[in-house]
Amino acid sequence: MDVEKIKAFFTRDRYLTTTGVRIDEVGEDFAVCSFDIADMHLNGADVVQGGATYTLADSAFAVASNAGLIERGEPKITVNQSASISYFRPPKGGKLIARAEKISGGRRMSVYRVEVSDELGTDVALMVGNGYTIDR
Repeated sequence: MDVEKIKAFFTRDRYLTTTGVRIDEVGEDFAVCSFDIADMHLNGADVVQGGATYTLADSAFAVASNAGLIERGEPKITVNQSASISYFRPPKGGKLIARAEKISGGRRMSVYRVEVSDELGTDVALMVGNGYTIDR
């Protein structure tokens, strides 16, 4: 898989790049994304804001669900049709990591499991995202 081609596609995702999300690993229906926790990710209680955690999970979903389409040059994109996230505990470390993997899917519909943790192994959140593939 041409990881640089996939990373280049996502450099156009201004929200992903502005929030500091990095693409660490990518494969067919799989991705790992992360960011170093910074002040912009913290809420008033100095805890990583839930929206920042969701952004990371959704970014990993986007990369995993679109990597194969980008690699093959297909004129399609998978969007997140719906998602559910459960937050377990705040991270203890300084880096948040999201691992997305396809657990079911067909031509148009797909389901991805996204596990969010820190670099110390603290389970932070779990997101299940339902993808829908459309023509660009």
